[in-house]
Amino acid sequence: SRSRAGAVGLWQFMYATGKYFDLNIDSYIDERRDPIKSTQAAVTYLNKLYGMYGDWYLALAAYNAGPGNVNKAIRKSGGKKTYWEVRPYLPSETRSYVPAFIAANYIMNYASEHNIYPTHPQFTYKDIDTVHVKYPVSFFQISEVLCLEFEQLVFLNPQYKKEFIPFKGEGDVKTLVLPFEFMGTYIVNEEYIANYKSPSEIESEMEKISD
Repeated sequence: SRSRAGAVGLWQFMYATGKYFDLNIDSYIDERRDPIKSTQAAVTYLNKLYGMYGDWYLALAAYNAGPGNVNKAIRKSGGKKTYWEVRPYLPSETRSYVPAFIAANYIMNYASEHNIYPTHPQFTYKDIDTVHVKYPVSFFQISEVLCLEFEQLVFLNPQYKKEFIPFKGEGDVKTLVLPFEFMGTYIVNEEYIANYKSPSEIESEMEKISD
């Protein structure tokens, strides 16, 4: 998902913030969409912000508006140290952001009291596994050889913007998430999968999928 301001992924990282926390962003890949790497970056960022303010609500405000806006609001408040004291001086979106977070946290903990129940996810952690790729490979190649639904590959690997993993050789760490039952078959046949069909055939098939 992309916000109006250009924030992307589960943790809604802006481009500059994502790059600052070593998330790879280029024409082929956007690790802001990688649920594991973006979560690790978000935890690092939130921990850093909490270290700056000593208040989790102010840390959340800074996550949303940036530390510069929070520091400005603190100065305007006369040096107050808590979110609720600083809140009137924050941007309007951020004044709503923290209460919305509190509301989301409440409903996560007390959903059943309001007759709200989660839907079963398509995959759980026990259903999937991760492998490091050793060759450049397209989702089309993986899908055809493994007889795995193309849409499932897209769902499990949202960081790859063009349904292609651009492995560049030794030292380039690229990961692929697959349903657990396909993992062994992929590892055994990885070289064959990467060489399955010519680039022109792959491009033609990818165009059909996107139409």
